[in-house]
Amino acid sequence: MALVDDKPKLVEPALVERGDPALRVRITGVLSRAARGRPASGGGAAPRLASQRPTGTGAMEPDQTRILIIEDEQAIADNLIYALRTEGFGTEHRLLGREGLGVIAEGGIDLLILDIGLPDINGFDLCRELRRTSDLPVLFLTARGDEIDRIVGLELGADDYVVKPFSPREVAVRVRTILRRLRPRAAAPAPRVDTGSFSLDEASRIIRYHGEALELTRYEFQLLAFLIRAPGRVYSRSQLMQQVWIHPEHSLERTVDTHIKTLRGKLRSVCPDSEPIRTHRGVGYSLEIRP
Repeated sequence: MALVDDKPKLVEPALVERGDPALRVRITGVLSRAARGRPASGGGAAPRLASQRPTGTGAMEPDQTRILIIEDEQAIADNLIYALRTEGFGTEHRLLGREGLGVIAEGGIDLLILDIGLPDINGFDLCRELRRTSDLPVLFLTARGDEIDRIVGLELGADDYVVKPFSPREVAVRVRTILRRLRPRAAAPAPRVDTGSFSLDEASRIIRYHGEALELTRYEFQLLAFLIRAPGRVYSRSQLMQQVWIHPEHSLERTVDTHIKTLRGKLRSVCPDSEPIRTHRGVGYSLEIRP
């Protein structure tokens, strides 16, 4: 069945989105290609990567937020590129995970949209490798909605998790929400907190424990900093999710337990005999401050 003829007719996206999800991806992919003057199928020039597509001014604005999409299905990537550019984001696209890691290594990427089922490397493994050197925000795309997959993704440090089929515009909104949450607020300089064996410098995002700077991921830092600001107070897992995670409604409380476990390991490596994070069974966690 031909979706477009030599003179493609524009279809209202709202009508497409109410149809079959798989058909929606195919139709909107064709429409986005037609809108850019590319052939729907066969012949003509081969599709270019997002990084090769110029903006309206002929080049990407230097201060434009850049989103990297690593997705091996071109139609899905085209949908995302169209939605993100409509929202004012710059986009890069790579079909393979290793190619995407190369783009990240070059710098200038503000957020990664990462498909889990890539042909050359599993998305989870790619994220794990990325987390060794980078705290880049990550939004996972997956065809699997199993709880265990969500747990693994979030425990690896992902900021959000979207199951296919999805609305590209919803993904664009989620991207904006992640970036807004992570963007430093233009306010008075964050205070330095020295309490007992902990020292919190929010401006430089450094936490010291017994004078030693801790190597923390973004969520580990935010979780420990939140506990340091109110020593002795007991917080439930739900409260910690609401304060620390970007989309707590899509995350799992077990994610808090995992991050507490890794934090305890890092604190124990500095002071083996101390256990400052206390578990209150059936309630939550608190931070015990000692000189």
